[in-house]
Parts: sequence; structure tokens; C-alpha cells
Amino acid sequence: MVTAVTSFGRSGLSDWVAQRFSAVVLAAYTIFIVAYLVMHPGLTYEEWSGLFQQLWVRIFTLLVLISIAAHGWIGLWGVLTDYITTRMIGSSALFLRTVALSVYAIITFAYLVWGVQILWGF
Repeated sequence: MVTAVTSFGRSGLSDWVAQRFSAVVLAAYTIFIVAYLVMHPGLTYEEWSGLFQQLWVRIFTLLVLISIAAHGWIGLWGVLTDYITTRMIGSSALFLRTVALSVYAIITFAYLVWGVQILWGF
């Protein structure tokens, strides 16, 4: 039996909804950035910097950073609970899943802090 201790949400449905929402946010941001790059073929640093000086772009980018973290957490949890099981490796499965998710959480937190520093200049 898989425990909900390392799950992102309260239930499988909430995890599913969160992952789908984050996927839509990531797709929208990708389309936005690609469209911006296509529409500005001779893009300069000043134009690129000016884009990210706009509040809505900073908020959108922050939402993307959070979406990456949530999407990755839910995806990693799903893969780990599917492939690292007590049937395959014994009683250390929960320990290995917890370690892997903890490493992901630490790295993701560092990237989120770094992203906020870049976006907001802290």
C-alpha cells in the first residue's frame, strides 16, 4: 500500500488537478516566450530586460516557477511510488522515496529562491 505521506495534495484527484493546472501554465508560458522571441528577431538585452520589468510578466514567471516545482513533485512522487516498491526492493522503499523527494525539495527550493532573487532583485 502506498502511503499519502509524500503526496503533494490531500488526494489523488487534487494531485491530478494540480498537475494538469501546472501543465497548462507551463504550456501557456512556453507559447508566450516562443511567440515573443519570434516577434522580436533582433532581440536586444534592453528589450528582454524591459519585458521582465513588467509586473504581469514577473508574476506569470513566478507562477511558472511554482508550477515547475509542483508539477515535478507530483510527477516524481508518481514515478517513485510506481517503481520503488516494497515488492521490488523490500522495506527500504519508503526510505528511498523519502530521500529522493527530500533531495528534490531541497534543490527545488534553492531554485525557487534563486528565481525570486532574479525576478524581484532581492
